[in-house]
Amino acid sequence: MAKTQLGARVDEDVAELAKKRAADLGLSVGDYLARLVQDDASGLRARAVEAAARFLAEHQAVFDEAEQAQRAPRETRAA
Repeated sequence: MAKTQLGARVDEDVAELAKKRAADLGLSVGDYLARLVQDDASGLRARAVEAAARFLAEHQAVFDEAEQAQRAPRETRAA
């Protein structure tokens, strides 16, 4: 597939994040951006976010219970 060069202006911190994340994944910045666009256009990112939201909603009680258990020892010591 032929490649086309694009140009975009982004904040310096966004550029650094893109470079770091691409390096972490072993990708060039161009390949990383292409992956992000493909995931977004295919709906993969939206489906992943929806799945995460469903998981959290279904298991919120477990997370709440764990958080309360972590707080209880601190509150007991303070008394």
